[in-house]
Amino acid sequence: MPANKNGPGKKKKGRRARLLVITFVLLLVAGVAFGAYWSVSTVRASFPTTDGTLKLKGLSGEVKVVRDDHGIPQIYADNAEDLFRAQGFVQAQDRFWEMDVRRHLTAGRLSEMFGSGQVETDAFLRTMGWRRVAQQEYDTKLSPATKKHLQAYSDGVNAYLKDHKGKSLSVEYAALEFENDYKPEAWTPVDSVAWLKAMAWDLRGNMQEEIDRSLASSRLSPKQIEQLYPAYPYDRNKPITEGGTVDTATKTYDPKGAAGTGTQAGAGQNATTGGAAAGGLRSSLSSLSSTLEKVPALLGPNGNGIGSNSWVVSGKYTTTGKPLLANDPHLAPQMPSLWYQMGLHCTKTGAQCPYDVAGYSFSGMPGVIIGHNKDIAWGMTNLGADVSDLYLEKVTADSYLYDGKQKPFVTRKETIKVAGEKSREITVRETNNGPIVSDRNDELVKVGAKAPVKDPAPDRADGYAVALRWTALDAGKTMDGLFALNKANDFQSFRKAAADFDVPSQNLIYADTKGNIGYQAPGRIPVRGKAGEAKGEDQATGQTGQTGANGTTARTDTNGDGRIDAKDEAKTDGKTDAQAAAPDGRLPAPGWDPAYQWTGWIPQSALPYDYNPERGYIVTANQAVADKKYPYLLTQDWGYGARSQRINELIQSKIKDGGKISTDDMQKMQLDNSSEIAKLLTPYLLKIDVKGANERETKYVREAQKLLKDWDYNQEADSAAAAYFNAVWRNTLKLAFGNKLPKELRVKDQCLRVRPADDSRPQEDLDGNTRLVLECGEREPDNAQPDGGDRWFEVVRGILDKPEDSWWKTSGTRTNPGAKNRDELLERAMKDARWELTSKLGKDVTSWSWGRLHQLNLKNQTLGKEGPGIVKWMLNRGPWNLAGGEAAVNAAGWNAAGGYDVIWVPSMRMVVNLDDLDKSRWINLTGASGHAYNAHYYDQTDKWAKGELLPWAFSPDAVKKSGDATLTLKP
Repeated sequence: MPANKNGPGKKKKGRRARLLVITFVLLLVAGVAFGAYWSVSTVRASFPTTDGTLKLKGLSGEVKVVRDDHGIPQIYADNAEDLFRAQGFVQAQDRFWEMDVRRHLTAGRLSEMFGSGQVETDAFLRTMGWRRVAQQEYDTKLSPATKKHLQAYSDGVNAYLKDHKGKSLSVEYAALEFENDYKPEAWTPVDSVAWLKAMAWDLRGNMQEEIDRSLASSRLSPKQIEQLYPAYPYDRNKPITEGGTVDTATKTYDPKGAAGTGTQAGAGQNATTGGAAAGGLRSSLSSLSSTLEKVPALLGPNGNGIGSNSWVVSGKYTTTGKPLLANDPHLAPQMPSLWYQMGLHCTKTGAQCPYDVAGYSFSGMPGVIIGHNKDIAWGMTNLGADVSDLYLEKVTADSYLYDGKQKPFVTRKETIKVAGEKSREITVRETNNGPIVSDRNDELVKVGAKAPVKDPAPDRADGYAVALRWTALDAGKTMDGLFALNKANDFQSFRKAAADFDVPSQNLIYADTKGNIGYQAPGRIPVRGKAGEAKGEDQATGQTGQTGANGTTARTDTNGDGRIDAKDEAKTDGKTDAQAAAPDGRLPAPGWDPAYQWTGWIPQSALPYDYNPERGYIVTANQAVADKKYPYLLTQDWGYGARSQRINELIQSKIKDGGKISTDDMQKMQLDNSSEIAKLLTPYLLKIDVKGANERETKYVREAQKLLKDWDYNQEADSAAAAYFNAVWRNTLKLAFGNKLPKELRVKDQCLRVRPADDSRPQEDLDGNTRLVLECGEREPDNAQPDGGDRWFEVVRGILDKPEDSWWKTSGTRTNPGAKNRDELLERAMKDARWELTSKLGKDVTSWSWGRLHQLNLKNQTLGKEGPGIVKWMLNRGPWNLAGGEAAVNAAGWNAAGGYDVIWVPSMRMVVNLDDLDKSRWINLTGASGHAYNAHYYDQTDKWAKGELLPWAFSPDAVKKSGDATLTLKP
């Protein structure tokens, strides 16, 4: 249960109590926040009408909106246009503030609502041009039917806007009226299409890893960096598809074919950025990284730690005799939830009205994203395909170098309107690789002196510029694919719909009422150039010459001192551009070299899929999609499979010896809290003979150590052992890795005294003192490293049986010597964890609990983060003490570098029963309403936190039986 949930109780607590709370809050607001009185009617003015009759302009017939006791709507209409018009109207009733903020985000217009603090974010988003691409999609790519649906949806939204202004839209608009004269404009179809770009951005693949690997080079050698990004453990954690091959002649994937004999393109390549280039690149990427952090991550922090779960079990192994399908996407917690539950039903399905679908939608977009119709069910997890590359560009003020020639930028002017201030104008520059994203940061450090080029780099004398190549900046047909998916009725039509899912690339899992199960990997995934053909890679070892992109020599720790310095530079031989590592998307590429260009796309027919596999189930949880012999490079930055393998094990344990899986079993699997890293590390922790400075301290630390002795590795909210282990894990990562990373990757304002980066001088000065500088971290806590995800599980696994490995060694002083080996470091981590938890949870270890450390707070994405304190109090809710943890199936994620707070969650959970759809179950993180103090603002959160699911009525009879309010919309 949460320690503090601001706002009123549910309906059962009574209207009187709710109004008392609202009145109290508004009196505070009147006196503190705005100096004006808000009545109870100000808050209630935006609550939707859910009973009775309303007129909706443009309808051709009557539409029914049936809501259950959680406010979840099911819409019934006679034709598709009326259906989507009503969807737009209903979503605007509940979530228009959220919709309005989203469209201003995707258009780079947040400054119009919130002022000058958003100008930098707007400039970056304008530079990428999400809205421009969405307009291109609408104008040139989408089908006439899709455009009709989008227009009908927009008409429904606008019909609602016509009769609702200011406080009658939401309480946030009432607050905004005190700050500026902002008024919402009409909704357009392109507003809906543009939201796909925000989805794609947060699910963009390995861009952050690409940046981080480059930034790490200031303090780590290429070998050390590779250790921190180990290869995927195919021998231990199964990929989604097992076996299968691509016919080289037809470029067609066969899921039941014999395993191929090729090697995945780019596999095993250890490319690095060249010597002096690293300094200039680092500065550009550090600034770019800080800019990326300021772009709202509506779906969650980007990186390896996050993901989603979905799996489907054939009727062969279920108690119903038909498939069961589960899905829980892991996204950022927010208020209201990213998802909006609803049903869209044609009263009679046919060619003119083919929709009978229910599930999770996005406010601001027509259709259903995840769910089921009357024939099939589907779920999604992020495939993680590498669909974005950063390119270094040699630029002048007006041109860039490509293939030995100067080419003019494609430029455009963008005007950013700012609430209460004068507008800003920016110039966007584009190369053949994409927009120059490094133009959008004023903090770029001058790096021209370090740039590894003979000619000057006159772009603000800052060295290389950085351009972004990303599939989402090409017009696509994903919206067509969404509508096709909503009306698909078998695996063939499901795969046809998936073929239009250009971006973001998602693992699509499938089941149908006839008993079939399947999987499809969709997406527009690039094939990279052939720069590495002459690089001389040893195919047996996968080792490459460590050469730079411009013929410079990569810096390698050749003398084994753990540092990169002039001694190392002298020991390596320079090589030519032709010998540089092949483009594999792991590091920024030289934009001036045609050999590093994208050359095409993986054929849709060659993308992996599966259909009724012999094993009887399919699991997707961001692990590798195919085995090592798949001939195309999808990415080299998969999730490492901790969650997927655990789900595989849970399924196998249930079906062995003829066992069957029920809906209850699927629900319980979603709540599995087992810690895979605890199973690996705890035996080592228990063997350590912990000793403090005195007997009292020794006893003090051993009290905590004993918590681990009989622990079952489950991270329940009330578990003291889970709290202690996770604190030990956090401190282990900090000591072994975090304190050795460059400032660009460490937590903001956490400062260390360290050797200067890139310093080749002797370690001591003439007086014998070690030369140290104070260096403070620069990254926001939610995005810092080491984040503790399952990549770090693999890193630690790789050195755990090597007690003398250099990662276990730490620096120290004469009075406080550093660790010399694994056991000394782990002992130090256990002591530090004991002191840390004593300060946070108290001296008595029996009173500790994981949930008190690991808390969820739900925050309104705008005023709930940036508004006055009392407004935050009104709009935000929490905390909830949560079970689960990092890379657990119940993935209540936290960043080990930043702290224990929950930063991503199973944003919804569903289990679909294909034998009887009315026996399916679902839950949302918050509630249907985006209106603070509405009864459905967060009425699902307590159940969600406990792992409960709601009944999911689908058939007309079941919907009618569960109905709590019915609204009739008439022409």
